[in-house]
Amino acid sequence: MKKAAFHNLGCKVNAYETEAMMELLEKAGYEIVPFSEGADVYVINTCTVTNIADRKSRQMLHRARKLNPDAIVVAAGCYVQAQEEKKTEPDPCIDIVIGNNHKKDLARILEEYEKGREKEAVCRIGDIGKEKEYESLHLTRTGEHTRAYIKVQDGCNQFCSYCIIPYARGRVRSRQTEDVVEEVRALAGNGYREVVLTGIHLSSYGIDFDGERHLLDLIRAVHGVDKIMRIRLGSLEPGIVTEEFARELSRMEKICPHFHLSLQSGCDATLKRMNRRYTSAEYMERCRILRTYFDAPALTTDVIVGFPGETEEEFQESLSFVDSVDFYETHIFKYSRREGTRAAVMDGQVDERVKGRRSAAMIGLGEKKRRQYEQSFLGKEVEVLVEEDAVVNGKIMQTGHTREYMKIALERNENLQNRIVKVRIENDSQIIH
Repeated sequence: MKKAAFHNLGCKVNAYETEAMMELLEKAGYEIVPFSEGADVYVINTCTVTNIADRKSRQMLHRARKLNPDAIVVAAGCYVQAQEEKKTEPDPCIDIVIGNNHKKDLARILEEYEKGREKEAVCRIGDIGKEKEYESLHLTRTGEHTRAYIKVQDGCNQFCSYCIIPYARGRVRSRQTEDVVEEVRALAGNGYREVVLTGIHLSSYGIDFDGERHLLDLIRAVHGVDKIMRIRLGSLEPGIVTEEFARELSRMEKICPHFHLSLQSGCDATLKRMNRRYTSAEYMERCRILRTYFDAPALTTDVIVGFPGETEEEFQESLSFVDSVDFYETHIFKYSRREGTRAAVMDGQVDERVKGRRSAAMIGLGEKKRRQYEQSFLGKEVEVLVEEDAVVNGKIMQTGHTREYMKIALERNENLQNRIVKVRIENDSQIIH
């Protein structure tokens, strides 16, 4: 039996696609093995969101070649898609390149390659800029035992000035609602209790359909699946959070009060240069709406520091805004210059040392806000979906996440995996980071 090893880089969408490709090769008769010596095929699902992601993608491809010089090395996903767009020379360590709308063809492409139908690297990139159909990939199980990430959408039409992803992923393509529900039913039948709906630009789900189907309609359909007890949403754009959207979500008992709203900057001038299409005041209003319909929801976000033209005054404005929102978690990124984007050629590129200082200040604020949010739950009872055992403070404990996505440790004699239990948070040590 041939052996295949996988390595995933990047977002939850990439993780979903990697696991779907693993299932495809298993069905084709491959044995899936760890990413170490001895595999016949190495598949690296690459990422290009930052320069660091590019470097990690290259490193993993070269590592695969070193692990087994005779193996077939497959490079899939955003990094190689972006390199194709730039017409760069192919890396000699790669045997097969697969673009973002051809991952479903992995087994067939490997078969063709091994039969020697093409003497050189098999290239199945595809012109994703013209793709109108959602790529059909499916999962029946995932690496996690209780929670499943479901890809429901691909592509992005936003063209934020710093982002390469619309060029690597193409325009918005949504998955048919019936197909999503079918996969959720299968996962529920295999024991999964929580699903996370995710996409490259989740808020755009359905805009490419004829008619009025949108993300809220998809959520309602998934909510109706038996045995699924929790629904969590991936990253949302602020504009989707209207009174109607929040009110309808609050009426669905399976919806987790955990919302990731992309911010990127709390300064209006910076947001405009980023082409983010909202103001800080509009963003704050979306947070108010969510807090009106949900009790103490966990609001999380992303923030970029050191964007071109960001002055010290603009950074302080952004820092002050983040302070005022009271996020549960804030993910901080130093601006990474991406060739091919408008921001890459903007004046006012910020020195790396300045980015580091601003990043440290934003991270410090984020840690303070995280502690404050967690401490607000002391003495309260929460529902925990128990997932796995872990060593906590030298003891083996059962761990899981609350509806707000706080990770909790609990000590019980019976095995509670994949069950939802009520836990009273008595002290900080029960909350794991």
